[in-house]
Amino acid sequence: MNYFSSEFKLGILGGGQLGKMLLYETRKFDIHTKVLDPADEAPSRIACNEFFKGDLMNFDAVYAFGKKVDVLTIEIENVNLDALEKLEDEGLKVFPPTRALRIIQNKAKQKLFYVDNNIPTADFQRFAYKSEIEDSVANGGLKFPFIWKATQFGYDGQGVKVVRKLEDLNGLPAGECITEEMINFKNELAVIVARSASGEVKTYPVVEMEFHPEANQVEYVICPARIDAKIAEKAQEIALQLSNKIKHVGLLAVEMFQTQDDRILVNEVAPRPHNSGHYSIEASYTNQFEQHIRAILDLPLGNTASKVAGIMVNLVGAEGHTGNVVYKNIEDILSMDGVTPHIYGKKQTRPFRKMGHVTIVNNDIKEARRIAEQVKNTIKVISE
Repeated sequence: MNYFSSEFKLGILGGGQLGKMLLYETRKFDIHTKVLDPADEAPSRIACNEFFKGDLMNFDAVYAFGKKVDVLTIEIENVNLDALEKLEDEGLKVFPPTRALRIIQNKAKQKLFYVDNNIPTADFQRFAYKSEIEDSVANGGLKFPFIWKATQFGYDGQGVKVVRKLEDLNGLPAGECITEEMINFKNELAVIVARSASGEVKTYPVVEMEFHPEANQVEYVICPARIDAKIAEKAQEIALQLSNKIKHVGLLAVEMFQTQDDRILVNEVAPRPHNSGHYSIEASYTNQFEQHIRAILDLPLGNTASKVAGIMVNLVGAEGHTGNVVYKNIEDILSMDGVTPHIYGKKQTRPFRKMGHVTIVNNDIKEARRIAEQVKNTIKVISE
């Protein structure tokens, strides 16, 4: 099929920053795009060929949108899967496939899938209601501390909490959830696997993630990860094993823990471009967004190697600031070598909202990390 400067239509469910960055690549290739998103001011609106406003969890909205395109993909997992399944049954190419999304969309199903397929992961328990956790604690079946996770609709640190005492459960949603063993880890790692529609597979280098202790959001992504080569090889092997079992098409970001005794445990996955791959825009031969487009259109996958060491710094809304966004001191970071800011186009900031990211590239990973710290301490995302 001719995708370039043609009548072909690519549909993207979700119009956030990931969709916007996917559209950098479709514009480069002159691929006609349609985007569905519930927000009037979705970041993707300015970059797609056609924008449609609609609820991504609404069957009719997703189904009607899918009938307008030739291939349908996502930039967010929280979409109506029944509509996608019907579109697939009617012959539409949907990537990642609905069967993979049904596993990934629910964290309990994800964890059960890991167990069934011998993918190493932290011990967990599944609960239909939060109240069952209290009963389990009272009966000795669950001990503090543990991690609580909502099974659906969590994102950017939401839907996850460390529970050290019973009172920590107060205010959490009452519905289905899982609890996980709290892992004493050395590093949090991630591997992005690209899989094309015809089965070609490539992995990106292992990255290391440093998290904000309060917001449970990634602050820094470091590539290459500062780990032993054997640990990196083990992480890539597990990511490939999981990719092969789940049979996604597109990208699969696999988040992992490296334990104190150097085991690799899968935490969770995302079937789309991911925060852990943003460094690739400046640092890789083929960035993750172009790779996703190549994979879902069954084009040859690009080179995943890095040209240079890369670090990504998340730009999130400062605490105490809600309203029209201002990027304070952005000129100062632009004067630093190897620094490139990406502003997502969200007009309103609030505490810990992802508003952009900055990539730092350098031949020396230590120097890149030093500059990243300087960037983090310089730029501020505040309100007017």
